[in-house]
Order: sequence, then structure tokens, then C-alpha cells
Amino acid sequence: MFGCCGCCSALRPRYKRLVDNIFPVTPQDGLVKANLEKLTFYSLSSPEKLDRIGEYLYQKAARDIYRKRYGFVIIAMEAMDQLLLACHAQQLNLFVESFLKMVQKLLESTEPQLQILATQSFVKFANIEEDTPSYHRRYDFFVSKFSAMCHSGVANDTRNKIRIAGIQGLQAVVRKTVSDDLVENIWEPVHMDKIVPSLLFNMQESTFHTNESGEEMPVPEEQSNDPPMLAETCMRELVSRASFGHIRAVLKPVLRHFDLHKLWVPNLFAIHTFRIIIFSIQAQYSYTVVETLMAHLDENSKSSPTIRTSIVDVLSKIIAIAAGESVGPSVLEIINSLLNHLRDSVKHGTSQMEEKMYQDALINALGEFANHLPDYQKIEIMMFIMNKIPFPLNENRSPADNLLQSMLLKSLLKVGTKYQTIHLNTTFPVSFLEPLLRMSLAPDPDMRLLVQKILHTLIDRHNNLEKLTKPYVDTNEISLTLEKSSRPDLIFINKHGPIIYDALYTSLQMDSNAVKNIEAVYTTLALLCVELASSETAIDLLQLVLGIQSLSLNSTVLSNAQKFNLHAVVISLLTLVPLVVNIQPLLDYAEKLVASRKQEAPHLLPDLQEQYPANCELANKLPHLLVDQMALCEYVKSGGLDPTRLAQTSPYGAGGPGAVLGNPRRSWVEVGARGSVVEIGNAAEVDSVSSSPGVQRKLPEEELTFESMKKVLTEPPESRKEMEAERREQISHTFRTAPFSELVRKTQPKKKLQNKLNEIFENLQRNENPRKTINKQHIH
Repeated sequence: MFGCCGCCSALRPRYKRLVDNIFPVTPQDGLVKANLEKLTFYSLSSPEKLDRIGEYLYQKAARDIYRKRYGFVIIAMEAMDQLLLACHAQQLNLFVESFLKMVQKLLESTEPQLQILATQSFVKFANIEEDTPSYHRRYDFFVSKFSAMCHSGVANDTRNKIRIAGIQGLQAVVRKTVSDDLVENIWEPVHMDKIVPSLLFNMQESTFHTNESGEEMPVPEEQSNDPPMLAETCMRELVSRASFGHIRAVLKPVLRHFDLHKLWVPNLFAIHTFRIIIFSIQAQYSYTVVETLMAHLDENSKSSPTIRTSIVDVLSKIIAIAAGESVGPSVLEIINSLLNHLRDSVKHGTSQMEEKMYQDALINALGEFANHLPDYQKIEIMMFIMNKIPFPLNENRSPADNLLQSMLLKSLLKVGTKYQTIHLNTTFPVSFLEPLLRMSLAPDPDMRLLVQKILHTLIDRHNNLEKLTKPYVDTNEISLTLEKSSRPDLIFINKHGPIIYDALYTSLQMDSNAVKNIEAVYTTLALLCVELASSETAIDLLQLVLGIQSLSLNSTVLSNAQKFNLHAVVISLLTLVPLVVNIQPLLDYAEKLVASRKQEAPHLLPDLQEQYPANCELANKLPHLLVDQMALCEYVKSGGLDPTRLAQTSPYGAGGPGAVLGNPRRSWVEVGARGSVVEIGNAAEVDSVSSSPGVQRKLPEEELTFESMKKVLTEPPESRKEMEAERREQISHTFRTAPFSELVRKTQPKKKLQNKLNEIFENLQRNENPRKTINKQHIH
């Protein structure tokens, strides 16, 4: 009835008129850009109006959403984005609350297009840096909504778009919150329990972009819009932004997700996920990932062996990366934890095949961890494992104890294969060598075999192991890598050789030995011969050869097959020693024996067998085919070596099994060996006299004459040093080989000097007062 005069419009606030003018008559015409520029200019010139502009835009969009006029909603959101980007940082807080209300309103709608649009606007907002944080602003709704979008199950065409929007929204929330500690803490469990599972849910559909070596492959650019690939990218960014205190906030939801959804078996996805985490995390925090996985393994101690095996398998795939950052106590902490799990497994599941697979997985993880540690830490680990092996060894131990010993030895072997020996004295400290030798005399032959394998991998430095796995006599068929022994190695074998040889000899006395045990002992001796090639070790080994032959002839507990095996070991070592040390006469002698045995007694030659034909003749009845001690001394002497010790009574055979464990044989310690008490005392005397200031030592049978003094003054110092070294060698040789009566004669004081002193004292007595007589007996 009455028409509008337009005064109502004129009375409206200017900002509302400007906002209304940006909307076209029909939404298909799009935003009126000229009017948007006017609105933007007004906003910049009157920033106090920003919050009102934002609130008015929100009200119009909410009304249009209710009326399902989605075209105008899109225009309103576009205007919001333009104003957000145009506003200066210090004015942003006045507008953000309305903007976030608008985004939330769109996300709450059921229209996928509006949800995606709102997410894109939120991502733009997250990329804007604010000068001042807003302490009251919270993102709970956005985390929940974006997480729900990541699990979208609508039709295929739209599902990927919604999931991608959800992942992008979560990525934006993380970026917006982690950069400032004063805003809401996104690392709280209430947020991480939603973010992490949402990313993992999408990553499960990944095709695991790894090459054959297991290294991560770069994500192609064209796949950046693929939900699994985008989820991986977001996970990498999330982990890389986590500080030390927040690592576990990410890891716990990951582990919980794998438990709830039974993703440990098979564990391909678990391995893939943890590789992403370990490669994305800061290097110094990688140990925390291993520690958290170990703790999770503890929590699953009652789970099935298959699940525990999968967890350990995941651990072994990433533990090598963390090894480089583990030092000091953390290394032994990981080793101790793995060993404790191994011990618990042995005690509670000794017969299940799945449990054995779990034990093997633990050992493999231990080896992978040790492989990336420096050598000095590997030695510490081997000593640590050795200290964990239960002692003493006896036949009355329970099967669980025996299995635990075997598993710990396998762990030790695994670490040993990762270690590269340089010097034997460094590899075999006494605290490690002696327990290892005790283990080599265990009642269980399989355990003894494990110890020999440990010795093999630690002694072999020149890759000769594969060539010496079995006894051989054909010297032309093998090519060994030889190197001159270093002084530290010779000192080591001089000091510890007796107990090593004694332990190996004792292990050959055991009637439970199979062929593989005897072959393993041969391999150990052959490796010692090759790695410590010298004239001194050659004599020791030849003494051991004679001792083994004596054992095979005189033993009452060994079977005939075992005796034949020992004879084959004897002839193989006899062939190897002169080949390594280059004693051609002895090598010729060994080859003659081999030729004779091939004709008359092939059962005394390799290959070793568990059973021999019944008509095989015992070696006792074939003395001409045995190694002759006198012939051995003769050939050694013709080769330029001193056969004195070889001609003496063999130090083997004086003790029974176990003599090395706590009651070493007297022959090794007191007589007949290098480094004996006599020789050490002599060397100490020479060193003591030569180091005393002002004292000069006169060597035996050295006369002080004019010619000798002239010779000292005129001859060059080099020749004098050579002569002194030769004299010392003669003295050492004399004390080693001379009869006792000769040594007494050489060391007794000269009678002439005593007679002269007696004559002087008598003259003094005759010339002095009788009250001042000298007690000659006291002087004597």
C-alpha cells in the first residue's frame, strides 16, 4: 500500500551496504569484484569495523546455508578469504573469530562441496603468520571434523576429495599450532589420538613405495593428491616437528592403532610406518623410537609369539638407524632388554616353533643393532652377553637352561659376525677369553660347536675361513691369504696360547664329539696357524699335533671313528704348518705320509666320516704311517728352527677334560714353554741391570783386555748392538736348553776370588791387635 522511499537503506551502516553490494543478483554471475575492492579499502581504512564486517558476512552465509542457496555461500566465503589476505597481521585478530565461525558453519553442513571449500579457506588461514597469539582460540572442533573427513566413506568420486581435504585440514591445524607454544597444545593426547589414526587409516592403502633394499623412495609429484601419499607427507611433517618431549605423544597412538586393528601380522605396513617415522624424526631422538617399541614389546609379553615376532622384526628394521645415536648406557640398555626378552622366551616357550621364530628375531635384532656400532662397543656387547650366560656347565642343567645358553651363544655369534678383528689382544681380553674357553668344554656338543664358530669369526681376518672349514691334505688345491704376524699378536699368543691350545685339545677328548665338532676344532687351529704364522707358533702347533696323535692312540673313551677323525686332523695340520711357515723338508715329509696313507690306510685321511667300514685297521698297528717325533725334530731343524721344545715330553696328556677351567697343567705354566719362569726372570734381570744408572753388566765369558777395549772404541755402534743382541740370545738359549748341573756351574762364584779374600783376611789378622780380630766366619 505504501512504497519504500529508500530511506531505510540509507540508514543502514555503511559496512552492511558495502557487504550487500558484493553479492550479484544471481550466484552464477560470481562475486562483484569492483564492490569487493571498495569493501577491502573500507576495511583497511577502518580496521575497527573488521569484526562487524566478518560477523555480518557470517550471518548472511548462515542464512543462505539454511536456505540451501549454496552459490551465495561460496561467494561469502570467497569474500572472507580476500579480506583475510588483505588485512595486516596486527589487525587479524579482529576478523579471525568471524572467519573461523564461517569455516565451522560450512564444515558442519552435509554438502561435500562446502566442506572442501571451508577446508581450503582454513589452509589459507593457517599459512598466515600472526604477530600476537590468541590464547583463547581453540581448534578442538577442527581436529575432530578433519579427522572425521579422513574416514569418509561416501561414493568413490567424492570420497577421495573429502579425505584429501581432511588430511590437508589436519596438516593446517598442526602448522598453525606447533609454531607457537602459547597457543593450544596440539600434542595433547586428546588431539593426537584423532590425528595420528586418521593419517594411518589413509596410509594403509599405500602401495609401500620402497625399492628392493628397503630404502624410502621419493613421492612422485603427480601422486601428491593421492590420499595415502598425502597422509604420508603429513605424517612426516608431524613427526619432524615433534620435539623430544612430544615424540611419545605421536608414537603411542601409532602403537595403539596397530594393536586395535591387528596390523602387526603381517607387519609390512608396520615396517613401512616406522621407517617413515625413524627417517623423519630428528636424529638425536631416534633412540626414543626404539625405547618406545621395546616398552611396547614388554606390554605384549603375554601376546602370541607371532605378534611379538612381528614387533621385533619391525624393531630390527629400524634399530640400525638408532644405533648410530646410541652411546654409553643406552647401548647396554637396549642389549639388556633384548636379552631379557630372550631369557623370558626360553623359560616360557621352549618347544613351540613360533616361539623359536621369536627368539631368532630377537637375535637378528641384536645383530642389526651391533652392526652399526663402533668396534669397541661390539667388544663391550660381546663381554656383556658372555656375562649373561649361566655357569657352571654340567649335565644336570634343565633343558631351559641349556637352551638359554645356546641362545645367548647364538647372540654372541651374531654380534661377532659384525665385528672386524684387528688385533687379537683387543678382541680377546682375558675377561672374555676365559669364559669363552670354558664354554668350549660344555657337555652339549652343539654348544661347543657354537663356541668354535664364534672363535672362527673372531680369529679370521683375511677371509680364509671358507677355505679351512674342513681338513685337507692337498696343498696345491688351496690358496691362503697370508700376512706376517704383528708383534701384539705374537705377544698375545705367547701369553694366552697355552690355555687356548689346552682347551682345544681337551675338547677333542670328549666322546660326544660328532664330525662337525672335530672339523670345527681343526678350523680353529688352522686359522690360528694362518693368522699367527711364525716359527714360534709352528713349534706349539707341532707339539699339539703330537698330543692329538697320542690321544687318538691311547684314548679309551673315543670310538674308532673318532680316532680315525683325529688322525685325519693330525695329518692335515702337519701339512698346513710347513706350508704356512715355509719349512720345505717338513712339507715333503708330510706329503710322503699322505701318499703312504692313501695306499695303505685311506681312512686316516680326510674326509671325516661318522662311520667307517669294519675292516679299517687301527693306527696302532700301522706305526710307519704315524707322525714320528724324532723325524719331526730332524725336519724342523733342517728347516732352520730350534727343535728343542719339540723333542721334550709333550705337554699334552697330563690332564683330563676340564683341566683348563681352574687347574691349568703344570707343564704349561712352569716348564717347557716360552715365557717360562726362567726366561722371564732372566729377561727381568737384563732389563733391570741395563736400566740402573751407573751399573754396567759384564756378559759371561767376556774378558776385559786391551784388545777388547780397542775393539769397543773402534767398531761401529751397529755391529756392537748386533753382538750384544746375539749374546743375549745365546744366554736365553743356554738357560732354555742347558742341563741343570751346567747352569749351576755357570752361576757359582769363582773360587779364585774367594781364595784371594781369605788370604787378605789372614794377613790382616797377623798384623793387627789380637783384640781387634776380624770374624772371618761372619764375613764368609
